Amino acid sequence: MTRTYKFRLYPTKAQRRMMLSTLESCRVVYNTLLENRKTRWEQEKKPTSLYEQNKQTTEMRQSGLNVHSQVLYDVARRIDLAFNSFFRRVKSGGKPGFPRFKAKGRYNSFTYPQITNNQGRATATRLRIENGRIQLPKIGPVKVRGARLVEGMVKNMSVKTSNEKWYVTIVSVNTIKKIPMSNMSVGIDVGLSQFATLSDGTKIANPRFFKQEEKALKKAQRKRKRKATARIHERIVNKRHNFCHQESRRIVNEFGIIAFEDLTINNMIENAPHKNRRKSINDVAWGMFLSQLAYKAEEAGRTTIAVNPAYTSQTCRKCGQRKQMPLSVRVFECACGEVVDRDLNAACNILRLGLQSLSGNAHEALCN
Repeated sequence: MTRTYKFRLYPTKAQRRMMLSTLESCRVVYNTLLENRKTRWEQEKKPTSLYEQNKQTTEMRQSGLNVHSQVLYDVARRIDLAFNSFFRRVKSGGKPGFPRFKAKGRYNSFTYPQITNNQGRATATRLRIENGRIQLPKIGPVKVRGARLVEGMVKNMSVKTSNEKWYVTIVSVNTIKKIPMSNMSVGIDVGLSQFATLSDGTKIANPRFFKQEEKALKKAQRKRKRKATARIHERIVNKRHNFCHQESRRIVNEFGIIAFEDLTINNMIENAPHKNRRKSINDVAWGMFLSQLAYKAEEAGRTTIAVNPAYTSQTCRKCGQRKQMPLSVRVFECACGEVVDRDLNAACNILRLGLQSLSGNAHEALCN
């Protein structure tokens, strides 16, 4: 499976100038290739292939452009992807959105689509970060935080700048490493009052990271401090990532079968009755959590099941009777005598439906 490693870079002043120069060169090449495609179509009604634009990048390098050839090929690939998406939207009847030229400062990453060894061959082994530095072609060894082994066959490496910080992202293909087997199963109901409720009764509190930073964010926005605002947003995102990584890892380590809700989060945000609820759904980061849960489970050889969440909180976990309930009611009370927390009831139903989809039979006595 594919795995992504991300590290913070600490370039010297000279290296930073080279990286900024590379970004600017990539931006110029991007705009040039876009203009070439646009002009050729207007004048000749002919499309331009990726192969033709790769030849154009080669000519640019030969004319003195000091950028790694693979990086320029990736720029051509980005243009090709942008046009493929454009034509796909046109064909499907959606809003086309013609590819745009990149303004200065709007091109913030460059990619090496192949990592080569000292003999210039694409490596199929391991890329090691040695002595706290990583080798970036045409730039040199750059100091990196978190020296560790990158496992598997390296596919590509990207360098990105954000809020005047630099990062390197390495994508590799790894074999699945199974962790100790677990016969335990769990259903997960996500929410706003609690981040998640598990069918075993565990509740994960909602950290509300945006709410924690809202006062500082409003202050920075009032004073029109763009960099401070960007740093606060970055801090919120980092906290969410860390939280989701920790919670998803704990669940994957403990349970062998994991059932969760198949949510259409964008629709939930659009259909939210008021602005505060939309902000709360964005802040809780269900999509990030479920995505991390799914790839960690795949990596560990666990089984995940996405379940339709319809009526899971309104159906009795014991007898199966359905009862209409407004969101404000947090305890499910059934005519059969069952009284249970609404979210726990939903988590148990999610687990039941998940196991039923695996075996074809209803699973009994999942929750006590």
